[in-house]
Amino acid sequence: MQQLEAAIRDAATLGQGLALNNEEREVDRMLQICNACRYCEGYCAVFPAMARRLEFRKADIHYLANLCHNCGSCFQACQYAPPHEFAVNIPQSLAKVRLQTYTEYAWPLALGRFYQRAGTTVALALAGGLILFLIAVLAITGSLIHAPLAGNFYAIFPHNLLAGLFGAVFGWAMLSLGIGVRRFWRDVRPAEQLPSNTPAVTEAVQDALSLKYLGGGHGEGCNDADDRFTLTRRRFHHFTFYGFMLCFAATSVATLYHYVLHEEAPYALTSLPVILGTLGGFGLLIGPAGLFWLKRQRHPQHVDAAQKGMDMGFIALLFLTSASGLALLAGRDGIWMASLLAVHLGIVMALFATLPYGKFAHGIFRCAALLKNAIEKRLPSRLSLGSD
Repeated sequence: MQQLEAAIRDAATLGQGLALNNEEREVDRMLQICNACRYCEGYCAVFPAMARRLEFRKADIHYLANLCHNCGSCFQACQYAPPHEFAVNIPQSLAKVRLQTYTEYAWPLALGRFYQRAGTTVALALAGGLILFLIAVLAITGSLIHAPLAGNFYAIFPHNLLAGLFGAVFGWAMLSLGIGVRRFWRDVRPAEQLPSNTPAVTEAVQDALSLKYLGGGHGEGCNDADDRFTLTRRRFHHFTFYGFMLCFAATSVATLYHYVLHEEAPYALTSLPVILGTLGGFGLLIGPAGLFWLKRQRHPQHVDAAQKGMDMGFIALLFLTSASGLALLAGRDGIWMASLLAVHLGIVMALFATLPYGKFAHGIFRCAALLKNAIEKRLPSRLSLGSD
């Protein structure tokens, strides 16, 4: 054991000359220790990817940070975790670097500061969205209460106005995230490509859609509060992700109904857009509520306190989007429809506006890291320890 710890101390000094900031240098120190120890070699994707390197450049550290799903298993298993003098805490340290990734690759760069103040950003966006649409309803109808309109939202806001307004904001969000992740990929992509990337792309898509590494890499789950494995976090993420995708599908199908089939809303409760939206809405109630509860249960050394506002803000927006949408569906034939519509649209606008500068970004960058991992592990090893 003494020889192993001596080797680990030596390994931890290898990367000290690299041009890294404080958080990155701390991750480099820990990864050098992990590379010498190798106890967690069979854990998630991070450790095999780590073992393919002898030193860790800035791009390597950001890649590994986004490959990490913060399952907590390595922290619970680590013999060098605090209070040991080596103080190895991979989940928390990589979480800090992930926040740097979002900030440094944000586009425009100046807006990256919103990640640092995500809680305030979400609160202001939500307040602004609600005020905007409530004032608009008052200007159009003269009151928040009106005669029943048979669920016709477009009697309040014309379809083309909503489509143009929300399409522009969502388009900006996708453009901003797309440019950011493209810059990230340019820095972390493998030095050489496979003859065919199709199997790697397929694996990366499967890993992303199944949330494989929220099973801890071994399928037993995460360590949320202690050393017990649980799949609860993975399941709540599934509710959230697929609830979001069902709501997106509902909007897409409604768009086809409107422009292709020339059928205008309101749609019947048994129509495909309403069914998809309702199922997605319940998913976005269950998932975010469960994730909020788990956030409060997580071991404090698994997470980065600086990201708490960003995480909670995004979870709250998803939950409120779903709750207000279901309330609007239930009350669409009543006298409060315009008010419910204004509240729902205000929340959705806040969600769209903060997509490129909040927690949503983690899914985009993580998919890029999963793709790099799937490509990289199919390439021949280029490690060379040299010879006498």
